[in-house]
Amino acid sequence: MLFIVIGVILLFIFNYNQVIDARKFVVDIQPYFNFLMEDDYKFYLNVRYNGEVNDADCNKLFGMRVRNGLAVMAALFILLLQRMSFLYIIVILVVGFLVFKEQYFKLKGYYKRNLHQINLMLPYYLKSLEILIQHYTVPVALSRSINTAPEIFKSGLQKLVYRIDSGDSSVDPYMDFAKEYPVRDSMRMMRLLYRLSLGSNENKQEQLMMFSRTVSSLQNKSREQRYKERLEKMENKTMMMLFATGGGILFFMLLTMYTMMGI
Repeated sequence: MLFIVIGVILLFIFNYNQVIDARKFVVDIQPYFNFLMEDDYKFYLNVRYNGEVNDADCNKLFGMRVRNGLAVMAALFILLLQRMSFLYIIVILVVGFLVFKEQYFKLKGYYKRNLHQINLMLPYYLKSLEILIQHYTVPVALSRSINTAPEIFKSGLQKLVYRIDSGDSSVDPYMDFAKEYPVRDSMRMMRLLYRLSLGSNENKQEQLMMFSRTVSSLQNKSREQRYKERLEKMENKTMMMLFATGGGILFFMLLTMYTMMGI
């Protein structure tokens, strides 16, 4: 055990004096772990950091996850080396994997907690898009809407516009956007938007009216949801006040009775 401690101290000294570079080591081995990167990892990062994460940032954060997992595994290996067994090897691998996955689980939890807010924002974005569609084609309107769109939608819109501009005239870019933001009626709204992009000038106004009615319906649902949430908050606060008041009165009565009996 003494030799292990000495080895760890020497490694720390060498790394501190830049004789060896632990960061470079992690960077060099990171490509071998890229297969562990989740398909939706970058999306969750952009949800958490308002769409400001590029590929380089994503790789850097993923490298930190790899580093943390390997560091924990190395520390556990050193601690358990004298009692090493197959069971301990499994424990080391599981704990290291959980540490590696920790950030991803947190990002996913953050997304789920904020999915409700995304659900409320979508109708208002679609309303602004509807105004643009009255003056431009759907692809141009989508492109112009990016700057004023909520931050959460910007990365998805950029991919959607890029695929359309690249010549993909199918419904797939629209459906992929809806899958990326699986909130209320997103699939139906993207289908309507796709049909609107295909419509001729003759029936564009009719399709636009249908799109407008659907957006208005979504806005009404969103307002109703907000109103319902405010009512629930007020009801919860009222119940808490009633319980606090009732509990205080009951406690005061019991204290008075106890004092009178004591006398």
